Amino acid sequence: MALSNNLTAILNLIAFLCSVPIIASGIWLASQPDNECIHLIRWPVVLLGLLVLVVSLTGFVGAYWYKETLLAFYLCCMAILIALLLILLVFAFVVTRPDGSYDVPGRGYREYRIQGFSPWLRNHIVNSKNWGAIRACLAETDVCSRLTSRYLSADQFFAGHISPLQSGCCKPPTACGYSYVNPTLWENPANPTADPDCYNWSNDQNQLCYNCNSCRAGLLGNLRKEWRKANTFLIVAAVVLIVVYVVGCCAFKNAQTEDLFARYKQGWA
Repeated sequence: MALSNNLTAILNLIAFLCSVPIIASGIWLASQPDNECIHLIRWPVVLLGLLVLVVSLTGFVGAYWYKETLLAFYLCCMAILIALLLILLVFAFVVTRPDGSYDVPGRGYREYRIQGFSPWLRNHIVNSKNWGAIRACLAETDVCSRLTSRYLSADQFFAGHISPLQSGCCKPPTACGYSYVNPTLWENPANPTADPDCYNWSNDQNQLCYNCNSCRAGLLGNLRKEWRKANTFLIVAAVVLIVVYVVGCCAFKNAQTEDLFARYKQGWA
C-alpha cells in the first residue's frame, strides 16, 4: 500500500508542475496588448491552471497521508479539469482555424479581412456591442506609436514584419493607395473607393484606423496567433495530465485492493 501511495504522491507532484505552464500561458495571454482590451478571454486559462494546482496539492496530501476521501475528491475534480482543458483546446482550435490574412505584394507584412475569421470570433469578440470599448482601449496603448520610432523610412516599414494588430489598426489598407509619410501618417489616397476602410482612415493619432474593419480583423489575427502559440504548451500539459491521471487511478485502485487484502488477512489471523 505504501508503494501505491508514494506513486500517487509523485504523480500529484507532476500534476502540480503541469499547472505551471498552464498558468504561465494564461498570464502571457492576458498580458498581450490586445487581450488587455478583451475581458472575455483574459483569465480563463489562468483560473484553470490555478484549479489544477489546488487539486494536485489536495491529491498529494491525500496520497501522502492516505486520506481516501481526499484522493477520491482529487480524482473526481481532476477528471473534470482535464475535460475542461480538452474542451478549451478543441474550442480554441476550431475558432482560430480560419485565417483572414492575405499577402500584399511588395510588403513584408500581411493584411487581414474580417470575413476570413470564424463567425464566433466576429460575433462575440469584435461585434458592435463590444467594439466601442475595445477601440477606446486600443487607442490608449502604444501599439501604433511604437512603429514611428522603430521604422524611420518607407523602405524599412514596407519590409517590416509588423503584428496583425498593427497592420490592421495603425495604417490604411494598401489598396487605398495612400502615400507614406510615417508609419501612422498617410496622405493623398490614389484609390479611395477600393475599400470602405479607405474613408475610415484618419491621421488623428487617437483615431487612425480603429474604426476600420481591418482593425477588427487585425485584432482577431493577433488573437489567433497568440492562442496558437499558447495551445502548444497547453496540449503538452493536457497529455501529461491525462497520463498522470490514468496511472493515478490505477495506483489508487491498487492501494484499495491492497488495503482490502490486508484487512482480509487480519480477519483470518
